[in-house]
Amino acid sequence: MRVLALDLGSRRIGLAVSDADGRVATPVGTLERHRDRPRLHREIAELVREWDAELLLLGLPIDLEGRQGPAATAVLAERDELAAVVGVPVEVHDERMTTRIADRSLRERGDLDGRARRQLVDTVAASVILQDWLDRRRGEADS
Repeated sequence: MRVLALDLGSRRIGLAVSDADGRVATPVGTLERHRDRPRLHREIAELVREWDAELLLLGLPIDLEGRQGPAATAVLAERDELAAVVGVPVEVHDERMTTRIADRSLRERGDLDGRARRQLVDTVAASVILQDWLDRRRGEADS
């Protein structure tokens, strides 16, 4: 099953997609947020179609203590809006620490300045979210 994952940031939305077998997540880019939310959601629906995704996965920003704050509430509301537009199921997945993991991996590359890292961190975070979801799903299937 191919999955498209989003890391819903306030300025940019990171994008990642799985392979058709649902084993490997690949970062594929970002979308800039703009004020026209219905248009943005139509753009996401188009990406779902372009990638032949069977599921849209959103990172859910839960705090380190496992609570859902305002950011998580906003993602859940956007999930409901997207579900009405994209034509595939929409799920959320705990994204704790994914941006830090993504930033650390980009820093370890050593060839990116701060601006370049900021441009990539959202898409890498989306791939970390997706890979964690894929791995957990596969682990549950193996049990």
